[in-house]
Amino acid sequence: MSSSGSLDITRSILISIVIAVGSMVFTTMLAVFGGYGLARLKFPGANVVFFMILITFMIPFQAVITPLYLVLAQLNLTNSLLGVILVIGTFQLPFGLFIMRISFTAVPRSLEEAAMIDGCGILATLRRVMLPMALPGILTTALFGFFAGWNEFFAPLILLTNQKLYPLTVTLSILQTGQEGTLNWGVLQAGVVLTIAPCILLFIFLQRYYVSGLVSGAIK
Repeated sequence: MSSSGSLDITRSILISIVIAVGSMVFTTMLAVFGGYGLARLKFPGANVVFFMILITFMIPFQAVITPLYLVLAQLNLTNSLLGVILVIGTFQLPFGLFIMRISFTAVPRSLEEAAMIDGCGILATLRRVMLPMALPGILTTALFGFFAGWNEFFAPLILLTNQKLYPLTVTLSILQTGQEGTLNWGVLQAGVVLTIAPCILLFIFLQRYYVSGLVSGAIK
């Protein structure tokens, strides 16, 4: 399904998927390792670091767009999907670290100590014990990372100048206006369905993981 000019809905959907999945993977991986370090590894200033991370919640993305754009321009990432993924994932990371630190803190230390007594190192303990126990937190972080990448409008609009790289949110904002400024309701309604359907399906599919407790999952 294509439109006038160089805009293509199908391509925009694929680009949105790439951005959403990339943001999800980037955020989840860093949040898992960072959250585990903040929750379990003792080092000077750990609480200060976590407090500084929480402060970033109060910084709106729009307030730092100019210096952020200049930094990305120096790295030649102003017109690339990688730059958009890094920006969205970075701004979603504080929330992911917050969730994962809480999830790892809720895991009983006795289970971690038992794994280490059996000969597991830090990474093996993280993979075999901590990750299964913190699965609800991991899925929550992943879902929010996906939703952030899928629904983001401002970052792609500012950082991308090539219309062939526009995600669905930006493309629909261009296509929804018809001739003489009239609103094209058909395109708008189709766009609404396309944008909300993946979010609803993912939530329905993964919601069963939220009802299981951390400790009860380990006992099973």
